[in-house]
Amino acid sequence: MSGILCAIRGGPSSQPTILKAIELAQDTDQVIYFLYVVNLDFLTHTSSSKTNHISKEIEEMGEFILLSAQEQAEKGGVKAQGIIRDGKVLEEILSCCEEYKPAYLILGRPQEDMENNLLTLERLGSFADQIKEVCQAEVVFTEK
Repeated sequence: MSGILCAIRGGPSSQPTILKAIELAQDTDQVIYFLYVVNLDFLTHTSSSKTNHISKEIEEMGEFILLSAQEQAEKGGVKAQGIIRDGKVLEEILSCCEEYKPAYLILGRPQEDMENNLLTLERLGSFADQIKEVCQAEVVFTEK
């Protein structure tokens, strides 16, 4: 087990998560694996011929978000790599944990003020338990 897996969405809400990963990497001298998951489930209800174009643009945005996070980590004196995956967020985080076997998984808290947010604190807690059981990684949550 080595490394820190840090799942990020991008934008200001990811900053505490990125900073927590950098802080932990500085303390433990481990590499950070920043993970961005492209989830296009919202496009399944559209018959638009632009679906492929939208998918490509979201993936490019994810690559930019990862590069930005890696640059922040390097400025903090730690090594970082970016990983981009396509699929359902929790499934891809679990898959990545199984593949990389990180010592730590850093997750941000869901935005409580968003209506119809599928990722509640309760669901996130259950997911953390699953990660600990399957991958033996310590799950660290960031504050808002």
